[in-house]
Amino acid sequence: MAESESTPAASATSAATTTPETPAKRERLLTLPFGLIVASGLAYFVSLAMLNPVFGPYVKDRLGKEDSFVGLAAGAFAVGAIALRPSSGRIGDRIGRRPLLLGGAAVVAIATAGYGLVESYAWFVSMRVIAGFGEAAFFVGAATMITDRAPASRRGEAVSYWSIAVYGGLAFGPVLGEIVLGPDDDRFTACWIVAASAAAIAVVLGLFTSEAEGRPAPPAPGGHLLHRRALGPGLVLFLGFISLAGWNGFVKLYAREDLDTANVGGVFFLYGALILVIRVFGARLPDRLGARQAGTGALGLGALGMVIVVAWPTLPGLYAGTAVFALGQSLAYPALLVLSLQGVSDSERASVVGTFSSFFDLSQGVGGLLCGVVADAFGYRSMFAVGAVAALAGVVYLRTAPGLRRS
Repeated sequence: MAESESTPAASATSAATTTPETPAKRERLLTLPFGLIVASGLAYFVSLAMLNPVFGPYVKDRLGKEDSFVGLAAGAFAVGAIALRPSSGRIGDRIGRRPLLLGGAAVVAIATAGYGLVESYAWFVSMRVIAGFGEAAFFVGAATMITDRAPASRRGEAVSYWSIAVYGGLAFGPVLGEIVLGPDDDRFTACWIVAASAAAIAVVLGLFTSEAEGRPAPPAPGGHLLHRRALGPGLVLFLGFISLAGWNGFVKLYAREDLDTANVGGVFFLYGALILVIRVFGARLPDRLGARQAGTGALGLGALGMVIVVAWPTLPGLYAGTAVFALGQSLAYPALLVLSLQGVSDSERASVVGTFSSFFDLSQGVGGLLCGVVADAFGYRSMFAVGAVAALAGVVYLRTAPGLRRS
């Protein structure tokens, strides 16, 4: 990584010339190339997140399926991502991160445009799996490009700024989805077109990005598909984000069917906006608190937010629980990603990111299916309770697992 490498001085003169400037260059983080990656990511995550309030009504109202099928459709996206994510990390280490960013966004744009070509549940699930392939490539490529451009001492800060794209999309995407879907929850074709267009914008912006100078030489062929260093933090991420699968997939249906309100754009906006604010103004928290401490607090707050939703089944309760849940989610991913990157060589970074983020996909796939089954059998509040229990299990593992206790 060019920003973190020191350059030996060839003479006293050259040392005197370069010493005052080199540290500033080495520590610089917010640059135009960095900003272009974030901008591409923002368009991409608007594309994904605007469909969060759309999938449930589409599967239940248009396709006539039950909650368990909603969860399966939500999880199908993760199935495709899980299948490709570890391999995409290895590809990124060998041929570069930018091809993953461009190809991934293009695949998502094409698959999203294809959602409505055939009004069939099997077709919809198939397109979701294909979109998941694109997600695996895009996220690993973009997230690794971000860490390539960050000094090691500011990597947590860089991931927090990168999450402006993620949670900017989560804040504004669902609001856009609610507007496009319309007051009768029936403008599905328009939703597919707008979402596909946003992913296409991500491709266009990605054309102006570039690889970091001095990117490490690729590792030797062979080795494990899953990077061992990311397994422990990844398991914590999996447990902590099951609640997110339930929240994303079912909060609109919960509000519509249990709270008698169809418009949840404000809830999604509150969630994304709070995380965005915390990530911008608290970008250094994972580095200052330490990854393990930040991760513990994050999962604890996430669990508490779900408990509030369960215990206070009203619209104010949903807003209050969402606010606390957002506080936890704001720190969870960057803290655990930093934890997984500790002690990892530059040449293996994309493989670690690929392995670690596979656990996010797994949480959304398994979590979506689990939450759908629980919602069908016991109702939405029980489903939110399952997410809280899973997050608390993640806290226990983070605090007691030998490898993580030493981190």
